[in-house]
Amino acid sequence: MQASSDKTARKLTLYGIKNCDTMKKAFAWLEAQGVAYDFVDYKKAGVAAAHLPDWNQRAGWKLLLNTRGLMWKKLSEEQRAEINESKALALMAEYPSLIKRPVADCGDGNSLLVGFDAERYSAAFTGDRL
Repeated sequence: MQASSDKTARKLTLYGIKNCDTMKKAFAWLEAQGVAYDFVDYKKAGVAAAHLPDWNQRAGWKLLLNTRGLMWKKLSEEQRAEINESKALALMAEYPSLIKRPVADCGDGNSLLVGFDAERYSAAFTGDRL
């Protein structure tokens, strides 16, 4: 993975699970564009729960919660029923695979991109190399 060499530049931190296909697309896009980033595997590093309150404030739990993945399908009907903010955050803390990937923290305290979309990444990073 690449790391930013300019200490004054904003620092992109990409959070996710290394073997996820969507993560692989994001890695490839960032590397092809020459965008430096640090990667944190939130499943292995155990940092998801610590970041969830901030991510929720910046992006919202509805965007963060991955209801299309295998982990969501593995949950019981009771766990999936009547999802609200507190229940979703608790589930994502317990099962980090429920967090949509990647979560890209652009290092400015505001910008947070959830999920990979080449057009959104291009808009966020074109002319603003991190």
